[in-house]
Amino acid sequence: MTDPALPSADELLASAVVVSLPMRVRFRGITRREVLLVRGPVGWGEFGAFPEYEDDEAAHWLRSAIESAWVGHPPAIRSVVPVNATVPAVDPDRVPEVLARFPGAQTAKVKVAEPGQDLAQDLARVRAVRESVPRVRVDANGGWTVDEAVTALTALTVDAPLEYAEQPCATVPELVAVRKRLPEVRVAADESIRRAEDPMRVVRAGGADVAVVKVAPLGGVRPLLALADELAGHGVEVVVSSALDSAVGMSAGLAAAAALPQLPFACGLGTGGFFTADVAPARRMSGGVLPVAAVAPEADMLDAVRATPDRAQWWFDRLRRCRELLG
Repeated sequence: MTDPALPSADELLASAVVVSLPMRVRFRGITRREVLLVRGPVGWGEFGAFPEYEDDEAAHWLRSAIESAWVGHPPAIRSVVPVNATVPAVDPDRVPEVLARFPGAQTAKVKVAEPGQDLAQDLARVRAVRESVPRVRVDANGGWTVDEAVTALTALTVDAPLEYAEQPCATVPELVAVRKRLPEVRVAADESIRRAEDPMRVVRAGGADVAVVKVAPLGGVRPLLALADELAGHGVEVVVSSALDSAVGMSAGLAAAAALPQLPFACGLGTGGFFTADVAPARRMSGGVLPVAAVAPEADMLDAVRATPDRAQWWFDRLRRCRELLG
C-alpha cells in the first residue's frame, strides 16, 4: 500500500455490499460465490477470501480491496491481456460447452486430480480439450502424491507436451521431487505461493519453474508486481490468475497483468464466465484477449445477487476482524 492512512471499518462498511454469485458448474466445491464489495474515493474493491480461510490470511484480501478502492492501480503498459480458458473437472462431452465461453483462447487450463475421479477421466478431458486448443496446462490443486504426479504427468504428455503442471502436489518438498523426476515438465506453484507466509520459499527450494500469482491473496496489485520482480530475479516467470472473482475483483487482476513488464503466458482471468449472474456486464473476450478497464457495479445487477441478511452480517463481522488485524 502506498497510503498508510487505511480507512476504518466503519468507512469500509458504509458502502459495503455482499453478493452471492450463482455458478454454471461446481468449482472448488461450490455452486455460489460470495464476496463483499466496497466503494472508495477512486473506485470499487473486492474482499472475497474464501470462507474457510482464517482471519490472518483473509486480511490480505481486505488490503487488496482497500488498494483498489482507496489508492487505485498502477499505470498499464498494455490495453489487452491474453487469457486462458479454464476447464473444470467436467465430462469430456461438456468440454465444447465450456470452451465456447472463451472465444479465441489459444491456451486452456484443465482441472485434474478431482476427488472422486481417476486418471482415465483426466486423460479423456485433456484429450477433448486438445481437439480445440493448441496449448494445455493442467491444475491438480495439490491433489497428487509425488508418485501419482509422475504417473499422471507422464501419461498426460504422451500425446503432446503440457505448457506446465500447476501445483501437482501440496507441499514444497513434493514439488521439488516432481521437478527432479520429470525435468521435462514445467511445474507451476499456486497454493505454495498464495497461501504461504513466505511466497519465495518454493522458489528458493527449487520447486517451481512458473509462479501463479493472484492479486487478492498477495494484498493488492503493487505487492504482486513487487513479488513478480523478485521472482524474475530467480528466473521464474509469472502467470496472473483469479480467485474466482466477481467482475470487480477481475478488474484488479487485469490491472496487474497490464502493468507487468513481461507477460509470457496467457492469464487465468476468464473465470467470470462461470457465473450466471455478476455485478457488472461481462467483458467481451475476443481473439483470446480481454480489455483492461475499471469496473463499477450496476445497481440492478447488484440487487439481483445480494446475499441474504445473515450472510451479509457474517461478512461484515469478518471485515471488522480483518480490518483490526491490518493495524
